[in-house]
Amino acid sequence: MGVNLDPGVLLYPRLRKSPFFYASRQHGVGMYSVYNHTYHPRHYGDPVGEYWALLEGVTLWDVGVERQVEITGPDAFEFTNMLVPRDLTKCKVGQCKYVFVTGTDGGILNDPVLLRLGENHFWLSLADSDVLLWAKALAHGLGMNVDVREPDVGPVQVQGPKSGEVMADLFGESILDIPYYYAVQRELAGMQVIVSRTGYTAELGYEIYLHHASRDGVRLWDAIWEAGEPHGLTVIGPCHIRRIEAGILSWGCDITAETNPFEAGYGFEKTWMVDLDQEADFLGKEALRRIKQEGVGRKLVGVRIDGPSVGSFNDGAMIDFFDVHDPHGLRIGEVTSAARSPRLDANIGYAMVPIAYQEPGTELVVHTQHGPQQAVVSEKPFLDPTKDIPKRLTRSA
Repeated sequence: MGVNLDPGVLLYPRLRKSPFFYASRQHGVGMYSVYNHTYHPRHYGDPVGEYWALLEGVTLWDVGVERQVEITGPDAFEFTNMLVPRDLTKCKVGQCKYVFVTGTDGGILNDPVLLRLGENHFWLSLADSDVLLWAKALAHGLGMNVDVREPDVGPVQVQGPKSGEVMADLFGESILDIPYYYAVQRELAGMQVIVSRTGYTAELGYEIYLHHASRDGVRLWDAIWEAGEPHGLTVIGPCHIRRIEAGILSWGCDITAETNPFEAGYGFEKTWMVDLDQEADFLGKEALRRIKQEGVGRKLVGVRIDGPSVGSFNDGAMIDFFDVHDPHGLRIGEVTSAARSPRLDANIGYAMVPIAYQEPGTELVVHTQHGPQQAVVSEKPFLDPTKDIPKRLTRSA
């Protein structure tokens, strides 16, 4: 008896395909990675060209790898508020929040975007880790009256200064009234979607979350492509150059379950991300109180690296920090993400360093793929610290 090896008909492949897999691959994927157990288009052959397309035009991304954890039921608000150290009493229905999911030791298990779709209806749009299993286990162990599941939802991103024009052609001019980090329900050619004013770029942009994504993924992609072609729409992968410029973190590189928010630069400076004064007893609260009181021994900082380009994206696997006075001695830290910024004409990135090296202007030596290179600790983000670019109005008042 023969076995059908067509990957398109396997019911339970070890690696999944996003709802937009067959549509996005038609644009010539240059490299895939695996993210949330799902094939993820890394780039389409020219990451620097994709960077400029994002800055100057409008781009479309397959981000179906951003799996959703849906939390509903009578205890949904209480349960979700327990998962994250932000105070969700300050999150309105229809609002989105960048949040950490913290463990009992205060470590960052994930850094999703949270969407509040109803009083007791939440999505966590995940970075790369199995928070679905974590949330299911907690809900069961605590006996809370919630339903935790992964819905048949897939997002795409439409990002760049001309993204509003494409979105208006798709949904009408009213779509341009969505405030930054808010979401609305819409229908497109019979497809039910949630549209949010969010994205992984710090550029003007939107995410479209498609219901029944396994059925309608290709149809949605084709509709966006058709609307975008007159505006020069380009299909790209995640633009790590731009997210590093913007101070956006990557879970698994810059932060992990072994990193706490205070080490990552959230908590001391950005107290709304870790609200220790709120009434809710979120997971990790006591650990984070202790960490805040005792202080941290290391810090994630920005860094500029002199010398030749480290590439369009380096996840830091081969880049270590050394004291400038002992460049071949004891390793003191690591670059977690780095890239060559074309418009800054500089290598920039994030580095986890001992607290004694955290001050801007501190000189270091970085061992890159080119050998030792001089580096200096810098403020982050490297561009647009107040996020004026993504907050700007998409049409005149």
